[in-house]
Amino acid sequence: MPHRIASSKGRLDGQTRLLLLVNALFACANALSGAFVNVYLWKAKQDFAMIGWFALSNQIVMATTFVLAGKWVKEHNKMNSLRAGVAVAALFYLLVLMLGKSAAQWVVALGAVQGLSSAFFWLAFNVVYFEVTDPDNRDRFNGWAGLLGSAVGMAAPWISGFLITRMEDTTGYRFIFSISLAVFVVGAVVSFFLKKRPAQPNYEWLYGIRQLAQPDNAWRSAYPALMAQGIREGVFGFLIGLMVYIATRNEMQLGNYALVTSAVSLFAFFIAGKLIKPGRRATPMLAGALAMTLVILLFFWKVDYTTLLTFGIVVALAYPLYSIPITSSIFDLIGANTESAEHRVEYVVLRETALNTGRILGTIAFIVVVSWTTAPKHITTLMLVLGSAPLFSWFFMRTHLNGNGHR
Repeated sequence: MPHRIASSKGRLDGQTRLLLLVNALFACANALSGAFVNVYLWKAKQDFAMIGWFALSNQIVMATTFVLAGKWVKEHNKMNSLRAGVAVAALFYLLVLMLGKSAAQWVVALGAVQGLSSAFFWLAFNVVYFEVTDPDNRDRFNGWAGLLGSAVGMAAPWISGFLITRMEDTTGYRFIFSISLAVFVVGAVVSFFLKKRPAQPNYEWLYGIRQLAQPDNAWRSAYPALMAQGIREGVFGFLIGLMVYIATRNEMQLGNYALVTSAVSLFAFFIAGKLIKPGRRATPMLAGALAMTLVILLFFWKVDYTTLLTFGIVVALAYPLYSIPITSSIFDLIGANTESAEHRVEYVVLRETALNTGRILGTIAFIVVVSWTTAPKHITTLMLVLGSAPLFSWFFMRTHLNGNGHR
């Protein structure tokens, strides 16, 4: 097995905590501006399809970069990939600032830059995450990552909404985009305190495909589970925040929405991180997937701020039950034996390819529907179809969730 610096008996050591800090800074910068980028574009051109194309270009470039950058991350300095992700994220917000109100005309290019950033960062992050954690502390790490993400997701959007509504025209947007740029720079500096991880030889381009071709390989069921996870994430990641703004026409209300739902999420991740353990993942994941699906039925009655807030609170409570088991179980599969651990970069690429394939399919479905009709009942039906994907994730992952799925 490759060298691990993770603490024993479920504890987190200095490097795992530092990795959590880098992740929190990346999340903070994105939380400050993430939802507001879509609102900024929407205010320039009220077009659902345009928002979809922005997301789709992001996802396609991210998926492609994951595959191509795998060789760099495995055979060279993976920490440079993580830093490049932070740097390109800063570049994205610099471009938005430079383009100003004309940014809506460049959504495909901007989405591509953001996708490049995400791929560089998350490819390196997930490989390092695997190397500094083990099955004993992986649920704890994911719980803390979710808790910190919820904390910054609670404060940052509220601050952004407060500033935007108190500044004229687009001044508030430009200010928060500038703050995001600065936080990304801080994140890049902090990343230099992470130890350089040893490189590995011989990145195998087709390794993932060969695993999927083996009849009894665990990844033949893990791959569609991840695709299903991506189908929901690809659309809900940008649509819910935009729906809150459309329902209220007020950025402060979007900030309030993020404040409440992230506070609930912080509590939920804290509890779930303590309660979910290896061998006890299947039931929580099913419960989370069911709750996340059934709550969408609320939208068939009425779509307003109250409905959206109720939806957000239920999802905030349920999502940790769903995400912690699937994330921990997938990385347990990567570390199932010496061979798979040695090919951790290829497996992370395989994981991200599955997620991004799902995101792309979900976003294409969204673009097709909103190009045909924007009637609320049709969008709600689409949300129910895409939002039920977590149930399929559970179905395909159920044999791996309690530690019985190692190949």
